Amino acid sequence: MITFFIALAVLVLGYVFYGKFIEKLFGADPKRETPAVTMADGVDYVPMKPWRIFLIQFLNIAGVGPIIGAIMGAQFGTASFLWIVFGSIFAGAVHDYFGGMISLRHKGASLPEIHGMYLGNGVKQFMRGFTVLLMILVGVVFVNTPATLLIDNFTPSWNPYVWVVIILAYYLIATLLPIDKLIGKIYPVFGILLLGMAVAIFVAFILYKPEIPELWSGLYNRHPDAAHNPVFPMMFISIACGAISGFHATQSPLMARCMVNERQGRSIFYGAMITEGVVALIWAAAAAYFFGPDSVVDVTGKSGAAIVGIIANTWFTPVIAVITVLGVISAAITSGDTALRSARLIIADFMHYDQKPIKNRLIIAIPMFAVTAAILVYSLADAKGFDMIWRYFAWANQVLAMVTLWAITVYLAKEKKTYIVTLIPAMFMTMVTMTYIFEFPAGKYIEGVGFSSTVAPIIAGCITVLFTVLFWNWHRKNVSNVLKQ
Repeated sequence: MITFFIALAVLVLGYVFYGKFIEKLFGADPKRETPAVTMADGVDYVPMKPWRIFLIQFLNIAGVGPIIGAIMGAQFGTASFLWIVFGSIFAGAVHDYFGGMISLRHKGASLPEIHGMYLGNGVKQFMRGFTVLLMILVGVVFVNTPATLLIDNFTPSWNPYVWVVIILAYYLIATLLPIDKLIGKIYPVFGILLLGMAVAIFVAFILYKPEIPELWSGLYNRHPDAAHNPVFPMMFISIACGAISGFHATQSPLMARCMVNERQGRSIFYGAMITEGVVALIWAAAAAYFFGPDSVVDVTGKSGAAIVGIIANTWFTPVIAVITVLGVISAAITSGDTALRSARLIIADFMHYDQKPIKNRLIIAIPMFAVTAAILVYSLADAKGFDMIWRYFAWANQVLAMVTLWAITVYLAKEKKTYIVTLIPAMFMTMVTMTYIFEFPAGKYIEGVGFSSTVAPIIAGCITVLFTVLFWNWHRKNVSNVLKQ
């Protein structure tokens, strides 16, 4: 367990030192008025206390990502610990911080609008549709997952559509109501519950002292089907939210519209991602034991959600086990509703549609929910439908992170700041996402191109070089020449 405790300490130190560096690099100004003050509308622009915003942001970005994703990522071995730690500090938290703070400086602008400001109108138009589609897929995933967990653990005789309808109805209410009326009141409670689950597992580590693989035991791929699941790129796609996630940057503008001081950004944006990294590390370490040879339970072939139940029922009392499962359910639900709320705001932003009247919110929400419901019906009707939707969600999520990192890099270059802090993560995530897209087998729904594991990285490398050259050429023409003058 030495590796686990070292990794935990590095995450904390990353927040203290690198987080401070990133805040200084951005230039947070506590005297600058924020959109929550200058544009307060009682619906989306609502000033809230920083501790409440932090818990809402943490719950918004977490979902089941740092739980299910970390569990599935742990199959790849101790390399997953490294990605969670260094991915969170140098990629995920930086991505979330700048995404939120740039939005704050631009009147709480939605993510695609930020893409347009720094990557051009063509990218903005494409990312508007792409991001809304991703938000709908997130909504679908986070209706299906809690509905399945509720049926499996509490109501096995129920028709799955009963829970789907209940959860979807809640999502509609949460999407329409002012942010402080429902989300602002109950999310902090659920956020504390999610943190409590992680603390419970940490205590279990102390009590049971499970044999968790150490870093010096080797970084080899421990996945049971390693031949078809290489560490690169599969581990980086699987863990996602526990290290970096494009979905996070869609949620940051929601909280940017509620902040009253720019100095709050470090704890709310950078800090929430580091906290999620801690949660992911704890669940990955727990799963690593159950995937290992010393496990008291065989988890071969089990889904991530099923392994959550196995961990809870093996280490905890029945009451705590139930609370743990409920915590995972609440984590999923409280990301699904904000995903759809974010989609409403993205659509409203590019339509320039005032969201203060409830009628205007309904005009956007009803068609959006109709599409969500249609995809949900499909995912429940087709045995492999949900798996396909999850994979699309996973790689689309990382593509969004890649695009956002390039946008932030351009922003930093324009501001004449140290853009290398996002250029390197942008290049790395371009390699990850492009390798996955070109290597993943082409199936019924054309999820990937299906090139070999030798050819796909070469193509991905060429695309990464192309993006980098385009950036350097832009920088030379638009920034370097200005500096010379």
